[in-house]
Amino acid sequence: MDEEYDVIVLGTGLKECILSGLLSVDGLKVLHMDRNDYYGGESTSLNLNQLWKRFKGSDSPPEELGASRDYNVDMIPKFMMANGALVRVLIHTNVTKYLNFKAVDGSFVYNKGKIHKVPATDVEALKSPLMGLFEKRRARKFFIYVQDYDDNDPKSHEGLDLTKVPAKDVLSKKYGLDDNTIDFIGHALALYRDDKYLDQPAVDFIKKVKLYAESLARFAGGSPYIYPLYGLGELPQAFARLSAVYGGTYMLNKPECKVEFEDGKAYGVTSEGETAKCKKVVCDPSYLPDKVTKVGKVARAICIMSHPIPNTNDAHSTQVILPQKQLGRKSDMYLFCCSYSHNVAPKGKYIAFVTTEAETDSPEQELKPGIDLLGPVDQIFFDTYDRYEPTNKGAEDHCFISTSYDATTHFETTVQDVIAMYSQITGKTLDLSVDLSAASASNEE
Repeated sequence: MDEEYDVIVLGTGLKECILSGLLSVDGLKVLHMDRNDYYGGESTSLNLNQLWKRFKGSDSPPEELGASRDYNVDMIPKFMMANGALVRVLIHTNVTKYLNFKAVDGSFVYNKGKIHKVPATDVEALKSPLMGLFEKRRARKFFIYVQDYDDNDPKSHEGLDLTKVPAKDVLSKKYGLDDNTIDFIGHALALYRDDKYLDQPAVDFIKKVKLYAESLARFAGGSPYIYPLYGLGELPQAFARLSAVYGGTYMLNKPECKVEFEDGKAYGVTSEGETAKCKKVVCDPSYLPDKVTKVGKVARAICIMSHPIPNTNDAHSTQVILPQKQLGRKSDMYLFCCSYSHNVAPKGKYIAFVTTEAETDSPEQELKPGIDLLGPVDQIFFDTYDRYEPTNKGAEDHCFISTSYDATTHFETTVQDVIAMYSQITGKTLDLSVDLSAASASNEE
């Protein structure tokens, strides 16, 4: 361990593994360590016995739930947008060869007490029960504008400078859409977590809606999302393999992992009396607790069920977004469901998560609107975890710390953090212009 490295990465969470892979591919010498004896950190994947031990103490799970090894329950479950930045990162690093993806069946939104399929194209807008007849026509025109919009073709902008015009003006002034329609477009298609985007220039908003529609068209399935077979636990291991191919070194079960400083700058990491030297340290918040601050808390319920979420067309895998306004809350709530069709549970079993940014100290009560949509559950576990953000400046102390995972059940916010960190660490912009057809996903059962 007494070698010198360009970067030492601490923690094998998803963000750290992606960064480790990106930096290795860039030709940097990377040492990756974790104090745990398993991959994934906070974003690990548990079998049934591990799940039971973590949330119920030590008693063994009931036999009717099936074999422990048939469960791969992701602790931070997130779907990937088929054309999104994470899939581009996976292709850019060629890690796709280690993973098998499958399209996700459904994408839904909660509106006025009911679950509806998210309409994302002009054709779907005309069929959607979310809107009345005239509103459908207005929404159809908006979706056509989004589909035709091209940064480089001023004609497609229809006289709007989207770098200046706020999103709310495009939605309500130009297209006359009502608040109800704006709510589901902003939260279930563009995937914003609050309504601040309405006052910001519309260009990012339009691109997010366009990304959703293009991802949806990619596999002609019921959603724009894909998910690895056997769950996200496969991802850190795939990146570990990738890193090894490029000469990176992985070490699990390394106690302490103490970052060493000289004149306020990190120069190495000590574990078991040995110090490995480095130019930069990359880690999750748990390795440098004095350089992060608590910014919030996620409340979640993890459920094992014997049926799909009701009113989702029997989808074996699905996301339902409950926009904040529909619940009278400050933040959205998310339902995530996956099943034996993605090999994360035994045949006939479904894993559902209900997650949100905690606004109270009572997760059971707070998550009730989401849990009520699930129907009968075989088992339910409640949990909360704190969210941290770094307070340091990496340029000064050579430490680059990821933010904790938020409540979303999709990867868009996670990968933004990774891309920003990559730029801070390397001083380069990550080139994500790749051939998207390199990541395929199967639709079949």
